[in-house]
Amino acid sequence: MLDPDLIGRTFTGDKSVKVSQESITKFAAVIGEPNLDCAPPTFAISISLDQSQKLLQDSGLDWTRVVHGEQKFEILRPIVAGDDLLCSSTIETHRVVAGNEIVSVRSDLHSGSDLVVSTWSTLVVRA
Repeated sequence: MLDPDLIGRTFTGDKSVKVSQESITKFAAVIGEPNLDCAPPTFAISISLDQSQKLLQDSGLDWTRVVHGEQKFEILRPIVAGDDLLCSSTIETHRVVAGNEIVSVRSDLHSGSDLVVSTWSTLVVRA
């Protein structure tokens, strides 16, 4: 069960992720995106999901029971090779429905002081 004191708290990573052209090319190939000038819009999740799980590992969520419910993105500028992105994750909401926990997490990717992408993930922790 999620620790209720964590709702509204933001957790910031201590290490940034350097985006390489190779990582963009590999991601684009998997989804069939021919444009390699910048990362595909959904590329952000390859960073934010991994980072937010690390940041929230001590939240009380049983990660073995988590399924993905929904995802949305707000892209302020494209991610490009050479970006050095730092992730912060905020637990925005939590509710229990039919014994299942439903948690909304916003993850922000910053390059320096600039916000590049925000992602929202709805996670369902099965009862």
